[in-house]
Amino acid sequence: MNEQQPQSLQPFATTYTPALPELLHRLGITVALSTYQAGKVVFVSAKDEDFLSQLPRTFPVAMGLAVVGDKLAVASGHDITVLKNDARLAKGYPNKPNVYDAMYLPIRTYHTGETHMHDIDFVDGQLWGVNTRYSCLCTFDEESSFTPQWKPPFISELLPEDRCHLNGKPQYVSMFSQTDTAAGWRETNGNAGLVMDINDNRVVTTDLPMPHSPRIYNGKLYVLLSAEGTLASIDLVTGAITRLYDCGGFARGLDFIGEYAVIGVSRIRLSSSSFKDLPIAQKKANAGFDIVHMPTMTCMGKYQYLASVDEIYDVQLIRNARRPNILNTIAETHKLATSLPDSAFWLQPKSEE
Repeated sequence: MNEQQPQSLQPFATTYTPALPELLHRLGITVALSTYQAGKVVFVSAKDEDFLSQLPRTFPVAMGLAVVGDKLAVASGHDITVLKNDARLAKGYPNKPNVYDAMYLPIRTYHTGETHMHDIDFVDGQLWGVNTRYSCLCTFDEESSFTPQWKPPFISELLPEDRCHLNGKPQYVSMFSQTDTAAGWRETNGNAGLVMDINDNRVVTTDLPMPHSPRIYNGKLYVLLSAEGTLASIDLVTGAITRLYDCGGFARGLDFIGEYAVIGVSRIRLSSSSFKDLPIAQKKANAGFDIVHMPTMTCMGKYQYLASVDEIYDVQLIRNARRPNILNTIAETHKLATSLPDSAFWLQPKSEE
């Protein structure tokens, strides 16, 4: 990868390995990243087999992402935005026609309050959230900010205190410790993490270094041991842990396609009392993602930010879309898009009088 001098860097400057565009193009996917530090959701796509493009869109404090079918959800700040792809609008996008093959439009917003909604997922059509501040899993409707559905058995009451630093997605969740006091996980040594099966409240394994992103893929459970910067697998019967791949930085955000895993990598916040003393903090990793060939645990592509982005929270793959676009509710453009069951239109912007 070609390195640039800091004084010459443009905002969101990146570098990537030469094989990455061809790999994304061949797989027909786009990598969606969330970064709460920069307040963006970023689509990384292959323009062709030689070059990548990125589309950063503002979602303040962007954290959890969920993709299922033609829907995409983004947890950000105090709310969750649900978007739906209407490919009929992609070609005629007013700002750049004949470029995109998918168009994610906002269709619903849930105002959740300050919840630190770390992870979200669609389960049988219902949106679930991992509500880290309130130490629970919850769902959303029109009746309240959120509806608690499950909490770890050692959490005595739901208060906005981030008692165990809950992460993950149903059915498997991770947490940094089994503590029941306000921010109690911060008092541990960083190796008190665990993974739990919410179906029967069974602890699958313990003594994990800041686990994030537990995922089931092809019948196996994977987790990112963030404080070590490693991808690991966990035996669902014995709880045995097998380290598989060294990410070289704080690992968080994980998705799979075929034989490949896509892993988010962050630079450690040296100003954070909870992270600055971790061994991984000594590794000067740039934020970005690795694509790993699972059968051989070989890195097949690396994407890194040289400016603007230090932390990645989530990574999700958008399948069958080589150049998708996404609209937020901040810019005026989304107001011009109208999606109906049988038709779709771009309205003309109002002329100034």
